Formats: sequence, structure tokens, C-alpha cells
Amino acid sequence: MQVKDAVAGRIRGLCRERGIKVNELANISGVTPSTVYSLLDPKRRDVSVITVKKLCDGLGMTLGEFFSAAEFDALEQEIV
Repeated sequence: MQVKDAVAGRIRGLCRERGIKVNELANISGVTPSTVYSLLDPKRRDVSVITVKKLCDGLGMTLGEFFSAAEFDALEQEIV
């Protein structure tokens, strides 16, 4: 798994846990729904830390809390 996939999975999981839709997350975070859907799109490879921070703000959590999930501990090495 790569970082982008882990971030997308974490966002989906948090939405499920909190019973909110991606559109709702976008609205409470002050970003456009298309920005969040773009982040979740498996074809897109870039992840903006600023966008993740805004989503964390909307979810009432810190970046540290967001990234302290098991899916980030077993990521593949990015340097080849």
C-alpha cells in the first residue's frame, strides 16, 4: 500500500465511523466536494497535506491523530 491509498482509506473509514458522507465532510471542512473526491480517486497519486489538515479540522482531530493509524505503519518505502 502507498501513502495515497492509506490516506484515502483513512478518510473513508473516518466517514463511516462518524456516519457522515464525503460531501458532508467537505462542507464541514471548508473544501469543495470535488477536492475530497479527487483525493479519494485511486487514479490520482498526489495528496495535499493542507487538504488533509482541513479535513482533520472538520473532523475535530489533529494530523497526529489522523496519521496514528495502523495503515500508516506498514507503508511501502517510497524511495526506490
